[in-house]
Amino acid sequence: MPAQKTLNVGWLNTLNTKNVVLASSSPRRKDILNNLGLNYTIVASTFPETLDKSLFSHPTDYVKENALQKALEVYDRLKSTGQTPDLVIGADTVVALGSQILEKPQSVQGAIDMLTSLSGSTHMVYTGVVLLSPPTDPSSDKPRIDLQVEGTEVRMQDLTKELIEAYVATGEPMDKAGSYGYQTMGSVLVKSINGCSWNVIGLPASRLFFMLQDFAAVGSA
Repeated sequence: MPAQKTLNVGWLNTLNTKNVVLASSSPRRKDILNNLGLNYTIVASTFPETLDKSLFSHPTDYVKENALQKALEVYDRLKSTGQTPDLVIGADTVVALGSQILEKPQSVQGAIDMLTSLSGSTHMVYTGVVLLSPPTDPSSDKPRIDLQVEGTEVRMQDLTKELIEAYVATGEPMDKAGSYGYQTMGSVLVKSINGCSWNVIGLPASRLFFMLQDFAAVGSA
């Protein structure tokens, strides 16, 4: 198998000498970072993700706060052991039908109901992305934070009851927000996408790339 080609970009080469941590065990996010050519280690966040959704006026606010808390948990945990990372990347993705946030289904029937509600309609996938690093001001103990959100519009096919039940029977929807995985069999359920397709998988690759570029520029200033 040929070696993976990477972008020979100065700031990325410099960043790859740093201690970069991904605060997620998601294989999809791991693949996306690998595609960017980033060197990193994985330290999965233990943040419980029990935020009260009713406290947030829009799904974008909710997803940004989840991403931030995930990254902060990892940053603080590593810092407490004397292993403060140079950069923590955190992310959280939700599916939203209007103002309703659709999480992972809690049961087979829940997955069926969720996919039925999405059938023939347009929904949004939002990913909150955060870069968290030690403060540039030595007198401050607050980490440096860049927190952004990406939204992608997804139009679903008109799904028959038979197709929904067959897809749910594969087991794939059970660990997916919105009860479908676009990167695998769930792609057949999607009619069209308006926006970043990587975002639907779990991490907006282009947005993250330029966030990292800005991070590296500040760090070298």
